[in-house]
Amino acid sequence: LTRDQWQQRDRVIESLQVRPGDRIADVGSGGGYFTFSLAKAVGPDGKVYAVDVDDEMNDLIAQRAKKEGVGNIEVILAKPDDPLLPPSGVDLIFTSNTYHHIDNRVNYLTNLRRYLRPDGRIAIVEFDRRGWLDGLWQHYTPSEFIKREMEQAGYRLQSEFSFLDRQSFLIFVPKQPAQAPSVMSTN
Repeated sequence: LTRDQWQQRDRVIESLQVRPGDRIADVGSGGGYFTFSLAKAVGPDGKVYAVDVDDEMNDLIAQRAKKEGVGNIEVILAKPDDPLLPPSGVDLIFTSNTYHHIDNRVNYLTNLRRYLRPDGRIAIVEFDRRGWLDGLWQHYTPSEFIKREMEQAGYRLQSEFSFLDRQSFLIFVPKQPAQAPSVMSTN
């Protein structure tokens, strides 16, 4: 099976209901497997931030974007504990096969909330136990762990898709939208 067969990239992106003009962070973008398709989905008015801690992977994406004339991808060299997204925020934080690499996940995920715009979402595609090879190498996180950690980090599950046969695919939204501190009114 090729990655395109089991990963179902187009169906994943379709399920995200990305809108033209959206700003998306592809956290753990690696070689850009999803990055370029996401860039196409958001269109010329949108932007995709290819976020990775690996400088070489970022360079590969930047070179490919330049070569293919894709102008709406920006690479970001992240810190292991912070994706360093722009303060203006994003509509969607997308991560595929990266969740198990994150240290202090509840902390990391809690901090991600400040990068989400109002109505922002986090989509997590992650290997679960069904792919024996992934289980063998511990490169997976059971979906119940992800749900529990996201709950602890202040999110609620919005959607769960079951069409991937070796990965979970979950979309979360913050329990409370981020808002500026308000002054209590005394009536």
